[in-house]
Order: sequence, then C-alpha cells, then structure tokens
Amino acid sequence: MLHPKLKALANKIRDKKLREKIIELLENPTFEIGGKKYTGLPLEISPAGLSHHHSYQGGYLEHVASSADIALALCNSMEKIYGGKVNRDLVMAGVLLHDIFKPLTYVKYENGSLGKTRLADYMDHLSIIISELVRRDFPLEIIHVVSAHHGEYGPIRPRTVEALICHLADLIDSRLNAEILNAARYLARRAVGEELFGLTSKEALEIISSKSVEGWEGVAKAVEKIRRKRKTHKA
Repeated sequence: MLHPKLKALANKIRDKKLREKIIELLENPTFEIGGKKYTGLPLEISPAGLSHHHSYQGGYLEHVASSADIALALCNSMEKIYGGKVNRDLVMAGVLLHDIFKPLTYVKYENGSLGKTRLADYMDHLSIIISELVRRDFPLEIIHVVSAHHGEYGPIRPRTVEALICHLADLIDSRLNAEILNAARYLARRAVGEELFGLTSKEALEIISSKSVEGWEGVAKAVEKIRRKRKTHKA
C-alpha cells in the first residue's frame, strides 16, 4: 500500500497516464540488474540521507513532502509574480521520483543503525533512477527533471523551468533540514557536553525552541526528555 502522503502528492498530477506510471513505481520501487532484484528499505521508514540531511527514520517522507510544498510555492511565484508558465505535473513528478531509489542504497542493522548496501558500492541513487526511468519509458522531460536535480553537481544542469524548480526545492529543503539538525547538535553538545546522535527534525526543533524559552538550562532539560523518550520507546 502506498503511503497516504505520497498518494496525496501523486494525485496532484493531472495527467492520468503519467499519474498511474508514477504510482506504479512508488508502489514497487525495485531495481533489477544481473538477474538480482533490489528492494531496499520501505519508503515510509527510510531516511533521505545518512549524514547531511533527513538522516533518521522517516526522513525520506519528510523530505519529499517538504520539497513538494516548496516546489509548489516556487510554481506560484513563477506564474503569479513573474508571469511564467510551469508544467506542474513535471514538477510534482520530479519531486516524487528524484530520491525514490535512495532507500535501495541504505540498510538498517539489528542495532538500529543505518549503513549503505552493496548496491551503493557500485551505483548511486541518481544513476539507478535515470536508468529505471528510461527502462520504464518515462517522458524525456521528466527524465531531465530528475537527472538535473543535483544542479551543478549532477550530470547535467537544469535546462527547463520545471527542472530548475525541482532542483531548488530539493536544495532548499535539504539545507533547511541540515541547518536545523546541525544547530540542535551544537546546542546539545554545549548544554550537556556530549553528542546526541540520531536526532529527528522534531527532536531538533524541540531543542532549538527550548533554548529560546529557557536558555541553556532549557536545552539540558530537552535533551534529557529526548533521552527518556528514546529509552521508553526502545523498552
């Protein structure tokens, strides 16, 4: 079953044929090569990164949902402020598909930690999705949006408005999340003298908010509260 958040975003795509192709891939995000099928982590529990951003369980879903919000806001600016035209189906398709094979490159160990799969030793998520989109006969315009989402650091820079919007939405949300996590880690280290690993966005924002309300004492309280919750959850 497709996660409700992903289903809701996919339903924003007006083109019925394209919508069905994307939902089919979202429901079955597998990759076959050399007679072996790779499945990876379920989308709903996968992180969107291992270190820089959304590096926690459920991070992938958060990243896609937030990137979609940002992308739609950029579409509004392009159309209402600048008077441009945007194919929103292409934008939403790019947001939904750009990181869909990251979960194939991650593995969750018995102790709960995350690492990279053997597949990730040979292929990155962008190479996998581009080859799969070609194999599944997706439109060239969508393949470009996805292949250009890393901007100047990818195989090709955005050359359409839709590709640019998808790239910027991905970049903004990744940077937003990374800055929040980094700030919370710093505050935790200053308050209690040790690193607090595996922070989620909600935990990080709780720590940041506590600093504004109660200062360093509030940060220490927030860190202790998070630790207690984790112990209870693990038990």
